[in-house]
Amino acid sequence: MDENKLGKKITTLREAHHLTAQDLADRCQCDLPVIEGLEAGEVPASLAPLIKVTRALGVRLGTLMDDDENLGPAYIDVEQMREVERTKSLETTSGGDLSYFSLAAGRPSRHMDPFVITVDPRGEADHELVGHEGEEWLYGMEGEIEIEYGKEIYVLHPGESIYYDSIVPHQVRAHNGQKAKFLAVVYTPI
Repeated sequence: MDENKLGKKITTLREAHHLTAQDLADRCQCDLPVIEGLEAGEVPASLAPLIKVTRALGVRLGTLMDDDENLGPAYIDVEQMREVERTKSLETTSGGDLSYFSLAAGRPSRHMDPFVITVDPRGEADHELVGHEGEEWLYGMEGEIEIEYGKEIYVLHPGESIYYDSIVPHQVRAHNGQKAKFLAVVYTPI
């Protein structure tokens, strides 16, 4: 099993645009070691740099996250929802580990990216807020998550939702140190 699919996709897309790693870093306003680390699979991918990379490469976030690119509807049955786990999880900059399961894998031309995300509070250290272009909608499924949005903090319980502009600095993390699961729909314009 290939453990660095995300890094290889970034490298392939960068090379298809005839960009060096430094060119991509400049377009993303990131340091070169961040791009090189993402491509090598040595740096945990956080959402904000990935969105900058997708913008610079002219692709959607789902293009990097999907395992394949079949056309047609993306149908996920109950068994897949129970059993499928991503081979690579993303980490927030400070909100613990987030495991992403794409609900639209195989739909490369979509305008939004729906995910089931599991938050594991291990490793939470500080609460650095990050903004990026787009919009997000979150729906609590299990446990409680905390969304720090600008100067406000919201606690999302199962059955509750929140919709916000992602440009405002924010962070999603586990609430009270508990594991939680939520549905997220992310729109990132290109």
